[in-house]
Amino acid sequence: MFIEDLGWDAYCETLRHENLSEGCVPARVISQHRGLWRVAGDFEECWAEPSGKLRKESEAGGDWPAVGDWVSAEILSGQPNATIQRILPRRSRFVRKVAGKQIAEQVIVANIDVVLVVAALDGDFNVRRIERYLAQCWESGAQPAIVLNKADACAEPQELVSEIERIAKGVPIFLVSAKSGEGLDVLEASFRKGQTIVLLGSSGVGKSTLVNRLLQEERQPTHAVRASDSRGRHTTTSRELFVMPSGALIIDTPGLRELQLWNAADGVSQTFTDVDELAAQCRFTDCQHQNEPGCAVQYALTEGVLAADRLESWRKLQREQEFLLRKMNPETGAAQKKRTKILMRQVREKYQKRDKGKN
Repeated sequence: MFIEDLGWDAYCETLRHENLSEGCVPARVISQHRGLWRVAGDFEECWAEPSGKLRKESEAGGDWPAVGDWVSAEILSGQPNATIQRILPRRSRFVRKVAGKQIAEQVIVANIDVVLVVAALDGDFNVRRIERYLAQCWESGAQPAIVLNKADACAEPQELVSEIERIAKGVPIFLVSAKSGEGLDVLEASFRKGQTIVLLGSSGVGKSTLVNRLLQEERQPTHAVRASDSRGRHTTTSRELFVMPSGALIIDTPGLRELQLWNAADGVSQTFTDVDELAAQCRFTDCQHQNEPGCAVQYALTEGVLAADRLESWRKLQREQEFLLRKMNPETGAAQKKRTKILMRQVREKYQKRDKGKN
């Protein structure tokens, strides 16, 4: 295998001279396992460790290498492992907030061209979850697409396709069955040689089965979902990059139990362009879309143009971003508290004046 087979292109070539450490060669991270990274390039594929400098920077808050990264690697003759000296600049990356209360980002994959959001048309189908994935996809720098898998397990799959089309305007949607092979020819026809694609979604949606179909061999273990609720179990335990027969590259990932957005305000706007366009038509620029007169959002809601659950999803993701911003920037949080105090004081004064008028 040559480095061009791993997606090295003209853009990557521009990074070579300014970003490769002396005595190093470009390599791509193709998998990650417990503090070790497997790299490949114009050399025999091997495991790699971060240099002391890179480890120190990463532990101090910098990024660790991620699957899909291009790195500057030192390959020592006679040594079983390589050393990663630095991460080359990324042109795209899919991130999320780390699980729990810690305010930090986690890079899932890097340098991807297409993010395939995989959802299953069984008992675990969730439109709101797809909206959340799309919001982070638009922030990644990659092109999102939606794969609706398990078409064979759904009595009316076209109805669900239509439902997704309403909330994902302009995003390619593929209806497939990884089990039977239905629709995979159309999906594969959208790939091109050298393109890097990542599969993202919850456990049990069939990502590993889909990867095996696309690779035309059983490379990833698979398990059936629970019959009671169609929830899956983690069968893929690490992220790994594969080269498909077509020459496109695909990254399989473990199912995400939760996807907390990270710095995705623009992605939320891109995902909810219909709501943003309605909000721009409101009479007041600071409309909260509750009971204000001339609220175009509330009017669309009463007319059935906008679904209540989509509006609530928009509000929820916006609240998450506002909370994250306050935690990331204490000054923003303090300013928000000050504005809230002023607003509450104005409300109290309004009601005091009203009560005086009654007396």
